[in-house]
Amino acid sequence: MRQTVTMHLMLVLLLAALPGKAEETLSTPGLKEPVTIIKDRWGISHIYAENQHDLFYAQGWNAARDRLFQFEMWRRRATGTLAEIQGEKALAHDHGARLLRFRGDIQAEMAHYHDDGIEIITAFVDGVNAYIAATREDPSLLPFEFALLGIEPGEWTPEVVLSRHNALTGGISIELMLAEMINLVGAETTARVLDFQRIPWLEPVPGIELAGLDRSLMAAYTDSRNPPAFETSDLAATKATPESAEQLNAVTWTDNPFDPVLGSNNWVIDGSRTASGKPIMANDPHRRIENPSLRYMVHLNAPGWNVIGGGEPVLPGVSIGHNGYGAWGLTVFRIDQEDLYVYETNPDNPNQYRYRGEWRDMEIEQDTIRVRGASEEQVTLKYTVHGPVLHEDPENQRAYAMRAVWLEQ
Repeated sequence: MRQTVTMHLMLVLLLAALPGKAEETLSTPGLKEPVTIIKDRWGISHIYAENQHDLFYAQGWNAARDRLFQFEMWRRRATGTLAEIQGEKALAHDHGARLLRFRGDIQAEMAHYHDDGIEIITAFVDGVNAYIAATREDPSLLPFEFALLGIEPGEWTPEVVLSRHNALTGGISIELMLAEMINLVGAETTARVLDFQRIPWLEPVPGIELAGLDRSLMAAYTDSRNPPAFETSDLAATKATPESAEQLNAVTWTDNPFDPVLGSNNWVIDGSRTASGKPIMANDPHRRIENPSLRYMVHLNAPGWNVIGGGEPVLPGVSIGHNGYGAWGLTVFRIDQEDLYVYETNPDNPNQYRYRGEWRDMEIEQDTIRVRGASEEQVTLKYTVHGPVLHEDPENQRAYAMRAVWLEQ
């Protein structure tokens, strides 16, 4: 069945369903001109707008309509607000998520992605929030999962959109693995086992004790990426069944981009080697088949835009697709884009660390985490010049912080 939705500025009109085709005209604030969305028989939305702002506003609105509960869970993961619905078991996750959030200039960050990144991302977020506002006026629009949990969706911000890029890299886990291995068997054996060509690369930095370096230092990092499972006790009393909790787990936590065997590849074949004579690009991002899918297919059409393909429902644009001129793909593989910093801390003031020969104060933030069924939790977030403090060892006067490309401007 093909469905056509036209979004107008002022007029609200529900058209009678036609054989094999349903049309409805809706009103939503924020559009500059009418937008048409056609869903084809495969469920892919084709969005036709008269300007760029409306195109991405409609993309956000439409994706939220299709995947609102997925939006809500990813928002809570990004903002560290799972404890509001899951209680104390989510505190470690929320603490880590707040510690590792992007703290830079959000306007400058949005402008990095596209010349019109500020307009595109802001319009997308406004569209998401417009649909959320519509669910407040008509709760029947909410997916069933919200009733199971007894919650309502929260509003989105550009920071939440950009958080989907956080930590699609690597570095610290490998560094700590190497430190543990070298401490156990030595640099020469480690180099031979892992087939490193140059042993000096594995020699510890002078003054650094490898015995103190292990994966426990990454607790805040790993906690932020491993939300707790839903249980029957998390559900609203009238909806509580073990099967319902299993349902929520099945549709919520399957988007983890930190699989230890994560890898991707793509191939481009010249037209001289194809039956059609046209070049072919095959993109293989190595992601599991999931429900709801990490991917979201969409066709975007407006002056200056005519592109179709897949991305993530919570991100504007198309990351894997084609237009009338070419095609592109997306691969993810771990490269060294994170570093662990080890500091000496002041024995008289553990909130000071030695940097370039002098004591420097850590930047300290106090935050409050709301906890379902318990009192609010006060947390302390600390930062050095390089990034968030992941672990403190006052007994040995050490602090450990992370520097990462995804936390820098």
